[in-house]
Amino acid sequence: MGVKRRNFLIGSVALVGAGAFGISWSNSSALKAAKAATVKPGEGSLSVWFKIAADDKITIYSPHIDFGQGSQTALAQMLADELDADWAHVVVEQAPALPGFANDALVSGFMGEILGGPAAYIPDGLVKLAARAMPAQLTGGSSAIRFTGQLGFRTAGAGARAMLIEEAAARLGVPVSELTAAASKISHSKSDRSLRYGELAEAAAKRNPPADVPLKQAGSHNLIGKSVARLDIPAKVDGSALYGIDVALPNMRVATLTMAPVRGGKLVSLDDKPALAIKGVEKVIRLEDAVVVVASGYWQALKGLQALSPKWDDGGHAGLNSAGIFANQDKLRAANKPDETHGDGDVAAALAAPGAKRTKADYRLPFVHHATMEPFAIAAHHVAGKLDVWAGMQDPLSTRNLSAEAAGLDADHVTVHPLIIGGGFGRRFPQYSEVIAQTAKVAMQCPWPVKLIWSREEDVKHGAYRCISSAGLEGAVGSDGKISAFKMDFVQTADAEKEVPFFYDVAASQRRFFAFKTNQVDGYWRAVNANQIGFYVETFIDELAHLAGADPMGFRRQHLKPGSRHLKVLDEAAKQSGWGQPLPPGMGRGVAMVECFGTIVCEVVEASLREDGYPQVHKVTAVVDCGMVVDPRNANAQIMGGIVMGLSSGVGEEITLEGGAVVQTNFGDYPLIKLAEAPKQIAVHFLASDGEVGGLGEPGLPPATPALINALFAATGVRVRNLPIRDQAKPA
Repeated sequence: MGVKRRNFLIGSVALVGAGAFGISWSNSSALKAAKAATVKPGEGSLSVWFKIAADDKITIYSPHIDFGQGSQTALAQMLADELDADWAHVVVEQAPALPGFANDALVSGFMGEILGGPAAYIPDGLVKLAARAMPAQLTGGSSAIRFTGQLGFRTAGAGARAMLIEEAAARLGVPVSELTAAASKISHSKSDRSLRYGELAEAAAKRNPPADVPLKQAGSHNLIGKSVARLDIPAKVDGSALYGIDVALPNMRVATLTMAPVRGGKLVSLDDKPALAIKGVEKVIRLEDAVVVVASGYWQALKGLQALSPKWDDGGHAGLNSAGIFANQDKLRAANKPDETHGDGDVAAALAAPGAKRTKADYRLPFVHHATMEPFAIAAHHVAGKLDVWAGMQDPLSTRNLSAEAAGLDADHVTVHPLIIGGGFGRRFPQYSEVIAQTAKVAMQCPWPVKLIWSREEDVKHGAYRCISSAGLEGAVGSDGKISAFKMDFVQTADAEKEVPFFYDVAASQRRFFAFKTNQVDGYWRAVNANQIGFYVETFIDELAHLAGADPMGFRRQHLKPGSRHLKVLDEAAKQSGWGQPLPPGMGRGVAMVECFGTIVCEVVEASLREDGYPQVHKVTAVVDCGMVVDPRNANAQIMGGIVMGLSSGVGEEITLEGGAVVQTNFGDYPLIKLAEAPKQIAVHFLASDGEVGGLGEPGLPPATPALINALFAATGVRVRNLPIRDQAKPA
């Protein structure tokens, strides 16, 4: 996901005029409340992000939610490594949804990206205040390791180690320089004495944190760079892990709902008597665009809902359909009034140059659903003016604020209990999830705790989809066989220039963005705009290679700067994939490379067509430059998961509109890739790199589809430009 500049500007306005005393007091107050919620007597809190108990147990509080990505374990590795902690005594818990746990490291990281460089010159107090003002406790943007871990947790661990050493030096009466830290002990070799962290922590926590502690250099890590057993797995195996559907409160009721079929539509009329006549149904609640049935259990609520015949209006969107949306996007491009223009050189002149070979192509991408395994299930209880909410969302602090707003309460009167999530991919961002306000409003009208469950059908038909997008590309190849002009006009919800860099060395290039919006909710979808831009650029680069009569790998190589990270990744992908080696008849090999979230990924796909004309991917080779790799095994899993999701969305996934409403209803008509259709082999290779730490949760996804399309062209000679692929690559 990306973070909008507007959010930072709003935060900046809030900071202007805040005096140093006010900022200091606000930070101190928030941290005091945060530590009061997590630290017990006898424990030492050397940072808001972790504490050390007298028995040496180290509890780390992750601001990032667990939805299977393994980042909580990796964050613990980063902190524990700098702390020189005994890994056997480390546990991770979810940070409470309190302002003191707002993620200032994440804000600093995103702010640095927006400013185009480090944000270190911005006072720490201002960054912390901005984090709480946003508020920032989100999980997304492949930010956990590259921002929270690198800018926050490693620094916290290193600073705490210094504080522990200072306390040990005072107790042992020796210079700090004579002490060493290892395995949660401070040792003095000259006197053969040592002190455990648990003995030192409470007193060490009272010391002033050091202003600037150097982090360990490569080669001196004990945990970073090694694969460890993930800390979240045991609870998921033994069933003690708590998901939204698992929440059970005394005297709790269960609710489910149906929303207006057309987004933007409203409830016109409803006879609730048929539902209330069903045994177990206790209440029917009318919301502006939804009907909620509350009952003793889910099946009773569902049966009550099915008995109703609500009347809806269409909000004026009844004429909307997918074909019409694409036609309107084409008209918008034809009007030639872009919202943003990026690039260098005179593209028009290069396209018109005598002797240049030119080609054009139009591409289309549909809405795509997140298709998480877990639909929404959120519980809430309102009593005595206070609201408790149990929710698995990708930003607990924003969930707290939105719940308070919907309930008409002060945020201090709302407590959010964060839960793990059965799949996120951007779907669980609070600002794109009506379920938070719905749950709060239902709870305010019920005397009991209520768990609101969305059905799978409701989730598919009212998603926060990857935006519908299209593009027109035009390019030229000069007599030297290199690209002389590259032009891309793309239409979608948001620009992507900062998010997805154009890294090819082209004399004249132009990328123009045209803003477009429908009645649907365009939410963050795994890898966000890198999916669209990666698809457009990497398939068209292949078309230009074909125009030049060049090998697609060698053609890309021509347009990458010597010694660049991109060239190193591309060359390694050619080597590891066996590029150029013969393949069996009917098979093709394709390549695509995309940079996003600070990570460069090149993928080579080997594919053929099944008898039904659908693609069969046999092998994917991925080469990744993400800077430092914290946990190789989990990093590998993240790239593999992204590849499979990218192939699934590219081959068969599509959300379409008719009459303003979503056509698809469930996995039966929204097909996900099956095990038999998945690649038989995925090989992931990480390059040793001194680049900045990059993300891994998302960058593996964008190259998969264009690499597959390029492989299918190599196999069949048919070029696919509209997604999903399905059987389009089958020769006529």
